[in-house]
Amino acid sequence: MTHAVVTGAEGFVGGCLVRRLLAKGLGGQRIERLTLLDTHFATAPDDTRIRQLAGSIADQALRRQAFAEPVDAVFHLASIPGGEAERNYNLGRAVNLEATLGLLEDLREQAQPPRFVFASTVAVYGETLPPVVTEETLPAPALSYGAQKLVGEILVADAARKGWVQGCSLRLPGVVARPGDGAGLISAFMSQIFWKLRDGMPITVPVSADGTAWWISVGACVDNLLHAATFDPASLSSRRVVQMPVLRLSMADVVAALAARFGADRTGLVTYEPDVFVQANFASYPPIETPRALALGFKHDGTAAGLVARAMLEEGQE
Repeated sequence: MTHAVVTGAEGFVGGCLVRRLLAKGLGGQRIERLTLLDTHFATAPDDTRIRQLAGSIADQALRRQAFAEPVDAVFHLASIPGGEAERNYNLGRAVNLEATLGLLEDLREQAQPPRFVFASTVAVYGETLPPVVTEETLPAPALSYGAQKLVGEILVADAARKGWVQGCSLRLPGVVARPGDGAGLISAFMSQIFWKLRDGMPITVPVSADGTAWWISVGACVDNLLHAATFDPASLSSRRVVQMPVLRLSMADVVAALAARFGADRTGLVTYEPDVFVQANFASYPPIETPRALALGFKHDGTAAGLVARAMLEEGQE
C-alpha cells in the first residue's frame, strides 16, 4: 500500500502534484491513499482514495490524524509566503518553522522512515546575489520567510541523520503559470503574462524587457518533487538540499516564446514600466549553475519554448 501526504494541497503546485499522484502514482506504484492537508478545500474529493483534512498544520491534532496510518511519502508544501510572513511574524513562525519541526517529530513514531520532500525556496539566498549562483552559494536570507525555510532545511537534514525520515529539501523559484490575478503577489506578472498574451490582451509589466529571472513551469516543478521522493537519498550530501534546476530568461525571452506560440502581434501587447523594487527583487537574477542537481536527475524546462508549452497546460494537468 502506498500512502502519501501532501500539505498545502489546495495550492497551485499542490493541486498539480495531487493530480499527478492520482493519475500516475509514485515511483511506479499506485497511490492507494492520499491524505491532503490545507486550511480549507473548495470542493469535496472525487476519488475514494483521497482524505481531506482542513485546518492549520500548526495543529498537532490535525497532523496526528494525517499520520494515524503508516505513511510512505510526505510532500510538505504548505507555507506562509514572504510578504505575509513578514507582516505577521507569529503566524509565519508557527507554520513555516514550528509546524515543519512538528511534522518531522510526529514521523518519529512511524515504523519505517517515510520519504520527506520539503519545499524550500530561493529566498534563502537573500537580496544581494553573487555574479553567479552555484550549489555552493551560502544562504543569506533577508526576510523571515527565507530564514524560516533555511532553518527548515537544517531540521530536515537533522531528522534524516536521526533516521526519522528519508529527507530532501528542494529550493523552488517562482513557478508559472499560476491562474488568476495573483492578488497580493508582487511576482504575479510572471504568470499573468502567459494568460494575457494567450488571450490577446495587453499587459503592463513592472520590469524591463531585459530583466532576468529564474523560471520553471508547474509541470517541471512537480516532476522534480516526485523525483525527490523516489531517487536514492544516499547520493545527497549531509545537507540534503537540492537547488532545483531552472531557466534564466529575460522578460523579452519569455514574450518572444509566447509570440512564437500565439502570434507575432503578442509582442506589441506588452508595455514595460520598470518599478525599482520589483526590478531589483524579481528581474535582476544572475546566472545559476546546478550541475549536481542535473546529475541527480532533476531537470528544468529545457528552453523558453518548453517553458511556455508546459506552463500553458490547463493548470498543470498532464
